[in-house]
Amino acid sequence: MTVAHVAGLHMETDEPPTTRLPTLAPRPGTLAATGLSAELLGDLASKLLLRAGVLSLSTLSDRLAIAGSILMDALGLLRREARIEVRPSGSTEAELSYTLTERGRVLALHALHRDGYVGPAPVPLEDYARLVNAQSARDRRVNRSAMQHAMSDVVLTDDLRDRLGAALNSGRALFLYGPAGTGKTFIASRLQRAIPGQILMPYALLVNGAIIRVFDPTLHGAIDLRDATSPLLLTAGFDRRYVCCKRPVIHVGGELEISMLDIEQRGATHEMVAPLQLKANNGMLIIDDLGRQRSTTEQILNRWIVPMEERLDHFSIGGGAYFSVPFDVVLVFSTNLNAESLVDDALRRRLGYKIPFGPISPDLYRQIWQRNCAALQLPFQSELVDFAIEELHRQRGVELLPVHPRDLLNMIVDRLRYEEHDAVVDREMLMWAWDNNFFQSR
Repeated sequence: MTVAHVAGLHMETDEPPTTRLPTLAPRPGTLAATGLSAELLGDLASKLLLRAGVLSLSTLSDRLAIAGSILMDALGLLRREARIEVRPSGSTEAELSYTLTERGRVLALHALHRDGYVGPAPVPLEDYARLVNAQSARDRRVNRSAMQHAMSDVVLTDDLRDRLGAALNSGRALFLYGPAGTGKTFIASRLQRAIPGQILMPYALLVNGAIIRVFDPTLHGAIDLRDATSPLLLTAGFDRRYVCCKRPVIHVGGELEISMLDIEQRGATHEMVAPLQLKANNGMLIIDDLGRQRSTTEQILNRWIVPMEERLDHFSIGGGAYFSVPFDVVLVFSTNLNAESLVDDALRRRLGYKIPFGPISPDLYRQIWQRNCAALQLPFQSELVDFAIEELHRQRGVELLPVHPRDLLNMIVDRLRYEEHDAVVDREMLMWAWDNNFFQSR
C-alpha cells in the first residue's frame, strides 16, 4: 500500500510500508533485542495455553508476535520448571505442541491474577518513545495546496481553511467555537486528511514490569500487510509487536470523563488499558461539545496544561510508580457554549488557535444545498433555495447555518419515502420541512 502524493505536502515516503517500517521498528532476532525477559514471555505463553489448552510452536509464535527461535528460550524455561509438557505432532521442532502441567496451570492462574493482559508481547516504553518521535504528526508540514486537497469535498471560506491549515502547522491545540450547526464537528473530523500516512502502533507497552494495552481495534484502522513470511522466520518485515495503522483520529464528546484520560485499571480482569490520548498518539484527538461533560471543563482543560507545554504526558500505574511518554497529539477542542466563560486566561494562552465558526453567506449556503441535493439524488432547484434564503431564513430571522440544507432536505426525503410516489419537491414541501425542523416560535 502506498500513500497518495499531494503536491507541496511533506507526507510519508512513496515506498510501500513493508519496506519503510522495518527501519522504524526492525524485527528482533534475539531475546535481548526484544527488551523482554524469558520469564515475562513464559508467563504470556502460559496464559495463552491456559485459555487454549494445547498450542503449537507456530501458533504461540503468531499470537505472541515473537519469532519461534526467540520463544524457544521462554518455552525452555517453562519446561525446566515443569510448567509445560511437549506433545509431538510432527517430525520437526517447529511442529511441536505444548500444554500446561498441573503446576503450570496453578502458576498461570497466579500470573493472570497479577496481570490480566493476554495477547501479543509488549514493547518496552523506551522503544515506543523513540518510535513516537520518529513518526511525529507535528513533522507533517501543511500548506495551502494540501488543505485545498484535504477539504476538497467541504464547503468553507478560504479564510477559514487557511486558518485551520496554519493551526495544524503550529503543533498547538485548536479551539473551535461558535453556535451549533456551524460545521465545527464536520470540519474537525476532516482535518486529519492533511496529515495522512501510516504509523506503527504497539499492541501493548511494558512499563516498570506492568503491561498496558494500547491497540484498540475499535479506534485504530489497522492496515493488513500480511505476507507469506512464516512467523517463525526473522529475516523480513517490521517488529510484529506493532500494528500498521492509519494515523488515529479519536473523537469524544459529552461522554468524556476525566478518568478516561488516565490509565484504566480493570478490576475484573486485572488488566491495564491506555487512556484516550495515548491511543491517539501520532494522530488527532477531538474533544467535542466541551462544557457538556460530566467532569467540569476546568478539570478537562487543566489535564492538558503540562502535556501541551512539555509535550510529555505523565501517568501513574499504582504503587507509587510513574512514567512519562511523548505527547504527540493534535488536540482539537470544540464547543457551542460561550467560549470566554469556559476558559480562563492561563488556559486561553495555552490553547493556541482560537477559531470562530458562524453563519455563512448566501453563496456558501447555495453550494451546500446543491451538494446535499446531489448526495440525496434530489433535483437542484435554484428558485427553491432562493425561497429558503429570502422568504424563510431572512423574514423569520433565522441565520444561515451550514447544517440547515442537510436537515431540511433530509426531511423532504423522509416525506418522499412516506408518500411512496413521485411527489413534487416544491415550496409547500419545503415549508413543511421547515415547520418540522424549527420550533413554531421561529
